[in-house]
Amino acid sequence: MRAGDAGAYADLVRRHAGVAHRVAVVLGAGSDAEDVVQESLVKAYRALGGFRDGAPFRPWLLRIVANETRNLQRSTRRRGATELAAVLPEPVEDPELSALARQRRADLVAAVRVLPEGYRLVVTCRYLLDLDERETATVLGWPRGTVKSRLSRALRRLRETLGDGVSTETTHAD
Repeated sequence: MRAGDAGAYADLVRRHAGVAHRVAVVLGAGSDAEDVVQESLVKAYRALGGFRDGAPFRPWLLRIVANETRNLQRSTRRRGATELAAVLPEPVEDPELSALARQRRADLVAAVRVLPEGYRLVVTCRYLLDLDERETATVLGWPRGTVKSRLSRALRRLRETLGDGVSTETTHAD
């Protein structure tokens, strides 16, 4: 891939474009998320020569997406609400369960939106974007210890706000 194999790079793009788009949206790119992802993919391709052999591609790409999103925000001076609903799973089809799931989803989105930015970002990366701890640290540019402590504090706040409905268990392999 580092040698510029366009086919191998295209496979990586197909595999990671969806999560790259979700990261851009969650970090505030909004309707410009597609442009941010395209620019990030071009920058990543151009920077392949500096990509460390054996390093995971996804966190590296998502870090570029995060940086591009910040660049967009700086250049346009826009700060908007995080569009969390776009990355949450759709409610189930059973009408009764669906109504309950929609209400829980709305409660969760509202609770996450009012978290301080650092807490909101770490919860979004870990649970809504399904990034592992290392990937979250890379995307946010934080040490892993910061990811752990902020996630712990954020989950504590969510439990206080939502009650027993917030689980601190994770299926991620850290």
